[in-house]
Amino acid sequence: MSTGSGADSAPAPTSTHESKPGGTFSSLKIRNYRLFATGAVISNTGTWMSRITQDWLVLSLTGSATAVGITTALQFLPMLLFGLYGGVIADRLPKRKLLLVSQAALGLCGIALAVLTLSGVVQVWHVYLIAFLLGMVTVVDNPARQSFVSEMVGPAQLRNAVSLNSANFQSARLIGPAVAGVLITTVGSGWAFMFNGLSFAAPLIGLLMMRTGELHKTTVVPRAKGQLREGLRYVSGHPELIWPIVLVGFVGTFGFNFPIWLTAFADEIFHGGAGMYSFFNILMAAGSLAGALLAARRRSSRLRMLVAAGTAFGLLEIIASLSPSVWLFAILLVPIGMIGLTTNISANTSVQMAADPAMRGRVMSLYMMVFAGGTPVGAPIVGWISDAYGVRTGMAVGGAFSLVAALGVGLMLARVGGLRLRVDLRPGRPHVRFVPREQLAAAA
Repeated sequence: MSTGSGADSAPAPTSTHESKPGGTFSSLKIRNYRLFATGAVISNTGTWMSRITQDWLVLSLTGSATAVGITTALQFLPMLLFGLYGGVIADRLPKRKLLLVSQAALGLCGIALAVLTLSGVVQVWHVYLIAFLLGMVTVVDNPARQSFVSEMVGPAQLRNAVSLNSANFQSARLIGPAVAGVLITTVGSGWAFMFNGLSFAAPLIGLLMMRTGELHKTTVVPRAKGQLREGLRYVSGHPELIWPIVLVGFVGTFGFNFPIWLTAFADEIFHGGAGMYSFFNILMAAGSLAGALLAARRRSSRLRMLVAAGTAFGLLEIIASLSPSVWLFAILLVPIGMIGLTTNISANTSVQMAADPAMRGRVMSLYMMVFAGGTPVGAPIVGWISDAYGVRTGMAVGGAFSLVAALGVGLMLARVGGLRLRVDLRPGRPHVRFVPREQLAAAA
């Protein structure tokens, strides 16, 4: 049901569960967020089905890891080109209404690809085009969805809700690839795309059923000149924002190219099929889900956790690229998923908590632009390296970039935060540690 006009004018309630975070699933006590999460898990399942099916379809049509990389790049290219403008739009317009439009558009793209596939006329350029259109919609949908979380749950529950959003996404990632693998091998790829398109009805219904009077009102920024530059100046002047964004930019550009690597490992290295590719994705999703649930239990997100997670993520990718057996590779995917998700959540929550509400849309659009928008740069490069020198080399290069970026950002945060390295060789004491001076010491 839709809400009436009376709900729009009612003041936002302040209940105990909204003001005092507690428990892994505390945000689900809030009705509006429950509706949002329920719709999201259904549409996320369809999205993961579509992603797995899309990668396998492109590989089947072309036999090229580079083509898979191009598809991924086209889907994220609009975020790189127009991501900041999406944040400006998200700050200017009511986010719930904006999401109603964007989610409907995403559903239509899924249905269009399903019709092309089921009719037997699909070609690789069709997939390229729809991937690009999906990216154009995501330019607005991502910052609106990210910043709308704070309107549903309020500042006290924001950290928990962001973590549960990731857990929601990863839960769907467990289900989607498994279902996609079954559909690809039984009835064909088209029905997986159709399920994805229809699954967006769930979040649309959830958005319509929300009690708008219970949303935490945020300032809608009026249209004015220079808002894009204002957002960039704001981020550049806050080290607690810019350095986490820099780190996720490198990790997203070079370290998160799993559609390329997992398809190639399943097909070329271990000579499996769509079932093995789905199995790899399920293992990564299991690790990611565990990482998201652990993050939901934490009461704070320190920047040192972000740096440590980024470092471990890069190391694990390098180790996995050298795996001699399929079982060792598969086992390593679980901690890679866990620590990769911890890196993402730590950066996301740190940035959202530190951003001014009036700037949150623009800040999150910059965050998503460098995290997801870097893929058009990284995916073709990593895809070419994987084709030319082998997928093991491609994955090792991606891990090396993530590792070096994490160490570099850690050094910069230590410098900005007035930290210095102390070496103490006396027995019973830490041999190496950072000693805080001032400024960012508490966060770092």
